[in-house]
Amino acid sequence: MDLFANLATGFAVAFTPINLAFCFLGVLIGTLVGVLPGIAPITTIAILLPFTFSLPPASSLIMLSGIFYGAQYGGSTTAILVNVPGESSAVVTCLDGHQMARQGRAGPALAMAAIASFVAGTIATIIIATASVPMSWLALKFAAAEYFSLMVLGLTGAVVLAHGSPAKAVAMVLMGLLLGLVGIDVNSGLPRMTLGIGELGDGIGFVPVAIGLFGIAELAVALGSPQDRSLLAFKARNLWPSREDIRICIAPILRGTAIGSVLGVLPGGGAALSSFAAYAVEKKVSRTPERFGRGAIEGVASPEAANNAGAQTSFIPLLTLGIPGNAIMALMVGALMIQGIQPGPQVMTEQPQLFWGVIASMWLGNLMLIVLNLPMIGLWVSLLRIPYRVMFPAIVLFCCIGTYSINNSVFDIWIMLLFGLLGVFLIKVGAEPAPFVLGFILGPLMEENFRRAMNLSRGDPMVFVERPISAVLLLMSLALLVILILPAVRAKREQVFQE
Repeated sequence: MDLFANLATGFAVAFTPINLAFCFLGVLIGTLVGVLPGIAPITTIAILLPFTFSLPPASSLIMLSGIFYGAQYGGSTTAILVNVPGESSAVVTCLDGHQMARQGRAGPALAMAAIASFVAGTIATIIIATASVPMSWLALKFAAAEYFSLMVLGLTGAVVLAHGSPAKAVAMVLMGLLLGLVGIDVNSGLPRMTLGIGELGDGIGFVPVAIGLFGIAELAVALGSPQDRSLLAFKARNLWPSREDIRICIAPILRGTAIGSVLGVLPGGGAALSSFAAYAVEKKVSRTPERFGRGAIEGVASPEAANNAGAQTSFIPLLTLGIPGNAIMALMVGALMIQGIQPGPQVMTEQPQLFWGVIASMWLGNLMLIVLNLPMIGLWVSLLRIPYRVMFPAIVLFCCIGTYSINNSVFDIWIMLLFGLLGVFLIKVGAEPAPFVLGFILGPLMEENFRRAMNLSRGDPMVFVERPISAVLLLMSLALLVILILPAVRAKREQVFQE
């Protein structure tokens, strides 16, 4: 009964006019971001973070969440019609979705992508609602040692699941941890790594770092890449798939939802990994695997269900434990901190309207996305004709305005530009910036919980292995590292990412 009462509270919050408006705005922006290649949801969320400062906490998180899972819908549109994934999680959808479009079945492919995403989003919302209460109950048993070990697990997962070289991912995590500690030491009151710059006394701001790495850097790299704007002739008719298509896709949708729901919760997981894994599983279990890559509708349904489920269940560790599982969730942590809310299990008890309002809004957002994506396909495709060089100056201007508005400081703009250059360099050398952001966010929290645990244990480091939950989390981290080091597993991992 408590679950239904909590959901009733959540829907009461989500159905208020202001939250409905921001939910619609979020999924609208998310769809647009997903459709336009080169503008990722993480870039958009980073740019909009400063503008959420004046919004109510529930409205800001509802809007930012809508951008995240809305981009999963929009990414499938360009993937199917023009073979250009608007979002990384839609890369797999190109394989069969575009082949269906070439065979004159673009309508059923688009409709199945939307249906699979809606079903997965509905199931994922139920999973979040049911899993949040027991996970919050478990989180209440966490002390400083457990939180430290959980953050170690999160960073280890980010290294294991990062693309490219593990050594580069480790370097990114360590760099993020170090830069996250810049500022005045709260215990001694002495400045650390400030280089004598007074503005760094409070540390490096998260918003300039996020906008620089994911806004300026990604836009600069995209501007230097050739943009294929050739469009597939398509008219919005015969959208609805046949009964046979629906029958074939029921099991793949459920399997994709299950895979995405599990991988979304794991540290370092999310929508992109979920879609790749779901496609691989679907090809394995199919009686006719040779159809995949040639227009199999299951190759559209399963990945689209998985990426939407993974996007939504990645909120579980954020809302219940206060730990971001991926870079976008790290930005959500930043959004909460801007509002003066410390993420963690206390959010459920101290901010129940925020907690359950965000969960309820996810289902409403998925319903809105069905309306946005099918009838308005022609509009979304026409937006692809806008040259990227026209959008770039406006986006950079919004980046500068957003960064400046946080502290009314020009110094923050210089920080943003500096990290923009760093982001371009990292992209060019093949170092993924997502582990850096996780390290940057978790660094101060790890230090705080490490010091607290050592103080409570009177300096005995064995506290981290003597407490059962902490020991299990550290063992899981160690197991992930062993798996990463094993040559056979590393070879398979590289093969998966290359495919």
